[in-house]
Amino acid sequence: MKVDELLKNYTAGVRDFTGVNLSEADLKGYDLSGAVLDKAILDGAKLNHANLAQTSLIEADLNGADLSNANLSESNLVGAILDGAILDGAILDGANLSQADLTIANLIGANLSDAELQAANLQAANLDQADLSGADLAVADLTQANLNEADLNEANLNGANLDGTDLGGTILD
Repeated sequence: MKVDELLKNYTAGVRDFTGVNLSEADLKGYDLSGAVLDKAILDGAKLNHANLAQTSLIEADLNGADLSNANLSESNLVGAILDGAILDGAILDGANLSQADLTIANLIGANLSDAELQAANLQAANLDQADLSGADLAVADLTQANLNEADLNEANLNGANLDGTDLGGTILD
């Protein structure tokens, strides 16, 4: 499916795009809120400034995608592949990222307040100045992650792996 076809169908009220291949697609700034993109291939896609609030991206491939400043509030990203993705300034409050792969992802200044990140892989992820207040990071792998000046106020870190994690200036109230 091409981008123009997806946007035409979305405008016509279609929301289910399960398994669509939009590898390297330019969807910068578009509104796809409420869409179902489960198992979609969006590796390398440009989704910066896109509205993906309440979107289902279960097991979607977003490897290396640019989601900077995107709105993913209350989206479902269970098991999504976000390896090397750019999520700087993204809004992920209340999102479900359980078992997601965020290895070496950039989440600088991202809002992950009240997000579900149980068993997520955040190895070497950059969460500098991210808001993780109230987030559930139980059993998450944060090995070598950068949590410098991150807000972990009331976050659940039970069983999380913090080996080699930079916690300089982190708020841990």
